[in-house]
Amino acid sequence: MTRVTLIPGDGIGPEVVDACLLVLDETGVRLEYDRVEAGMETMQREGTPLPDRVIESIRRNRVALKGPITTPVASGFRSVNVELRQRLDLYANVRPAKSLAGTGARYEDVDLVVIRENTEDLYSGLERMAGEDRAESVRIITRRASERIARFAFSYAISNRRRKVTAVHKANILKLSDGLFLECVRRVAQDFTAIEYEERIVDNMAMQLVVKPNLYDVIVTTNLFGDILSDLCAGLVGGLGLAPSGNIGEECAVFEPVHGSAPKYAGQNKANPTAMILSAAMMLDHIGEKDAAQKVVSAVARVIKEGREVTYDLGGASGTMEMAKAIARLI
Repeated sequence: MTRVTLIPGDGIGPEVVDACLLVLDETGVRLEYDRVEAGMETMQREGTPLPDRVIESIRRNRVALKGPITTPVASGFRSVNVELRQRLDLYANVRPAKSLAGTGARYEDVDLVVIRENTEDLYSGLERMAGEDRAESVRIITRRASERIARFAFSYAISNRRRKVTAVHKANILKLSDGLFLECVRRVAQDFTAIEYEERIVDNMAMQLVVKPNLYDVIVTTNLFGDILSDLCAGLVGGLGLAPSGNIGEECAVFEPVHGSAPKYAGQNKANPTAMILSAAMMLDHIGEKDAAQKVVSAVARVIKEGREVTYDLGGASGTMEMAKAIARLI
């Protein structure tokens, strides 16, 4: 039996997590959950959104399944997601984007993965006010982190039978920071000559993804660019409600949907559970339950394609749990 840290999250988090557990129960994989709380309500009760017991649980179990957690905008506590990634050194953020029939998305042949460095860049949180009218942020790019994420991306391409890695950067302007990142990726690419390698400037990459996304396979980039481009890629395949992710380190891994907590929809049984369920499928694959993971992915794809028991954003009238039950029945 595999013990998993379970973090329900805020807003729609508990609902999509419950829907996800319903699906996981049907896979036959023996999972035991260590349920811990983090986020907005925890902050109100305990004065911190991320108690030490959450970190301790993930370190002990080495794998976690997490619902979305609210991050205040321009004020309030720091992002729990960022703090988890940094404290647990979850250096690789893996965000696949794959077309599914029945979503109504504009594209039908997208199948790419954004691999984002997850621990530094502008997300280092080094900011200050230099007087009343000047705010400053420090962007950190290191050789260690750049080489590590590059090696992860190429190794991912090999193990998942991918054909190409594209490094995305802004080294034409950020000559030192992105220059260092690009230098590191180029060096690592020399160790993986079986994988095609290319480079794109980030603004051109955004345009290229909208015009011809089928040309791209594995994208490796820095933290901020990866955050932005992965949301763009989610839009190509139908939206954030379909976008799963994994945060992977040497010791631990945390799997979560890319979307936020959407508090205005909390408690309404309206949220699309797909991203949460596909994140759980990524978790199953990570712990070696590859057959079960593929069953989940196939069941999700079939329910969406048939379109009879899907949520409103996919053109249906079913609720969160009703869609999850349809997926579970197929499994």
